[in-house]
Amino acid sequence: MSRGHYHLAQGKGTVVGVDVGATLTKLAVAEPEGATRFDWFPSSDLPRAAESVAAAGPARVGLTGGGAAALTGLLSLDTARVGEFDAWGAGVAALLGEQAEARYLLVSVGTGTSMMLSDAGQVVRIGGTALGGGTLLGLGRQLLGVACFDDLCALAARGDRWRVDLSVADVYPGGETPPLAAELTASVFARLASSDGDPPCKEDLARALVWMVGENVALIAGGLAIAAGVEEIVFGGSTLCGNPTLRDALGDILPRFGRRLSFPDNAEFGAALGAAIVARRT
Repeated sequence: MSRGHYHLAQGKGTVVGVDVGATLTKLAVAEPEGATRFDWFPSSDLPRAAESVAAAGPARVGLTGGGAAALTGLLSLDTARVGEFDAWGAGVAALLGEQAEARYLLVSVGTGTSMMLSDAGQVVRIGGTALGGGTLLGLGRQLLGVACFDDLCALAARGDRWRVDLSVADVYPGGETPPLAAELTASVFARLASSDGDPPCKEDLARALVWMVGENVALIAGGLAIAAGVEEIVFGGSTLCGNPTLRDALGDILPRFGRRLSFPDNAEFGAALGAAIVARRT
């Protein structure tokens, strides 16, 4: 369980924020003096999460996410429902503190990916993609026989995706000047269509899979950031945890759009923290 101090409104008693996602349920336990503890549980085990919430002895519980209604039924506490995008906006603003810019793109990479414009405290979803952690878990299990997210990330960190993907340079092999940067991806998984050479190992396939998700998230986020006129893109979501390959993909693509990246500490708990903040205010 991690711990932090954030600019929360003072209040009487402990407030717990809970973000019930499709894969993980994240908790933020905000104590009256401002310290906050974070924890998470599989969303398949909501009774365990409910026990942890009750054990904190909260004066109030803020609930957000698609499974919030299911968790509410397991709690005999004062609860408040908080909109998911409002929760993300409030939580990430607290994590950023004085470093927060007036306007930025907030990208939550969870089971899927949502992209929100934060403008002077107002948060509106302006796009997203169905690619995310759920994609990695599903394809990792079916293609690689790897069901554990941490194991998949470890494999990806050791792999070489160019044994799986085609680069722009591969498409222009004769010395011609390509119309795009030679090191960019021309086609993901395209080398698998050929029987030439040694087959890729699990590490190579894992890296190509994670990079595919990261690259597509980055391309969409970069386009939205340009359209919205924002310079900074702030990332949150549990899919980034222990996943250096995903961060590498984002860091490779987004600077090409002239955008800055930010990965706040504990950003996987952004919506849970925001739910606690909003619940304490209301």
